[in-house]
Amino acid sequence: MQVISLNRIFRSSAASILLGSSLLVAVAGCHRSPSADVVATVNGKELMRADLDRVYQANIGETPQKLSEEEANIRRLNYLHGMIADEIVQQRAAKLNLTASDEDVNAKLTEFKAPYTQDEFDRKLKQSNMTLDDLKRDIRRQLTREKLINKEIESKINVTDAEVSDYYNAHKTEFNQIEPQYHLEQILVTAAPSQQPANLQNNKASGDADAKRKIQALHNRLESGDDFSSVAMNYSEDSSTAANGGDMGFIPESSLKSVPVVYDAISKLKPGQFTDVIPATDASHRTLGYAIYKFISREPAGQRELSNPSVRQSIHTQLHNNRAQMLENAYFERLQNDAKIHNYLADEILSKSGQ
Repeated sequence: MQVISLNRIFRSSAASILLGSSLLVAVAGCHRSPSADVVATVNGKELMRADLDRVYQANIGETPQKLSEEEANIRRLNYLHGMIADEIVQQRAAKLNLTASDEDVNAKLTEFKAPYTQDEFDRKLKQSNMTLDDLKRDIRRQLTREKLINKEIESKINVTDAEVSDYYNAHKTEFNQIEPQYHLEQILVTAAPSQQPANLQNNKASGDADAKRKIQALHNRLESGDDFSSVAMNYSEDSSTAANGGDMGFIPESSLKSVPVVYDAISKLKPGQFTDVIPATDASHRTLGYAIYKFISREPAGQRELSNPSVRQSIHTQLHNNRAQMLENAYFERLQNDAKIHNYLADEILSKSGQ
């Protein structure tokens, strides 16, 4: 299931929303652009070069070497494809009266600003070459897309008990564990500024110091009673778990013991409790950032039966996500088929190449 997002705080905030869709856009004939400022049209709606430049700059801001003209054009075409895809989605949502309201945008903006002081927030906007209006526009587009997906896709998915049982019976050996398993959730904040965000807020720490501030702020929210899964979904930077509320599934005990600091912290917890902030490392024990883990349960070795609630839930989630991804891809393809698209940037590049 795709999760759409706003980031780099922000830097990719515009980019990740505009690029979140996997739609591929065909280049229409070789007509002259109505204006040098227009890079494409979608059902008559003009997409402006200035907006493409903003997305482009947001994504190459930290590229250490200068890009060649060919490399730059490849990126611009890819970013424009994302912009076209997003515009198709926004137009469909508007037709169904699903455009996010000002109240929706302001509420999400408040959540977005939560880990930062006002000075930090203003500084990040400035570093990202964004205005508050830019950010609010991107939030509105993200929320609008989510509302469209919820109505057109999510609301129509029904995973039955029979389907869960059939899956379990077909994969029963996968639930026979040779060692104890720990069911965990995590919130991960990475220190690498170039990593793409994976959370609903499109929120990304910009370095080690920022990562420390962010993870501590999130830990404080958990201490104050905020729901762990909600915080993970909105702010965790792990692409494999954030969309599922930080759920890591079941981790073999031997894997946990290979990272002593994590195992020691988790082994002291009772179900439902979470750790302090812990350094996060990769397989080579290099520090990636910082993490908080929540201990859900410990499953003994042996066959895990379908009657186990965590088994049923994990199967249900997997079936739901697979179906949602399939339907979302098909839905977007249909929207693309119905759209009238002209990519003037592609015409321009081909013209300069003598094509």
